[in-house]
Amino acid sequence: MTTTETIWKAFHAELHNFINKRIHDKEASNDILQDVFIKIHLKLGTLSEKEKLSAWIYQITRNCITDYFRKQKNKVPLTENIIELEDETDFSTELVKCLKPMIDQLPDTYKEAIIETEIGLLSQKAYAEKLGISYSGAKSRIQRARAQLQTLFNQCCAIESDKYGNIIEHECKTNCGCKS
Repeated sequence: MTTTETIWKAFHAELHNFINKRIHDKEASNDILQDVFIKIHLKLGTLSEKEKLSAWIYQITRNCITDYFRKQKNKVPLTENIIELEDETDFSTELVKCLKPMIDQLPDTYKEAIIETEIGLLSQKAYAEKLGISYSGAKSRIQRARAQLQTLFNQCCAIESDKYGNIIEHECKTNCGCKS
């Protein structure tokens, strides 16, 4: 029978490295690792296919990392100055360098939608009110802008995302212009 202690011994260092590649804050990484093992301990009894233990553990870890980024996103409002983000040391630095040129490639309507809502501080509802369009019209515009931006990213980079669409891994293609 697999216990939390045997899982800790087998996966602790590996998971710690996995988290550190994505989170460049030592305290946050340690907190996430602790959360992962708490969830493993609490839910180990629900694992029905023991041969999928490793995949199950990594899914819990990815979900904890995603939760961390969600909490961070809610704490720090983004600004229109995307270039400031280039100095950050998280794993998405290369993608941030691609963001401004890709947004600039969008049609003006979609570019404005992304800048106002995803980068700026406007909610979709406030954006609709600002433009004098329906809320559903604003949501559709933002959705189309996101889709076009995702298409541009996919043409440039190989991106792995979780079930929520959050980027967890990426590799820029050699011919895309993101590499510096």
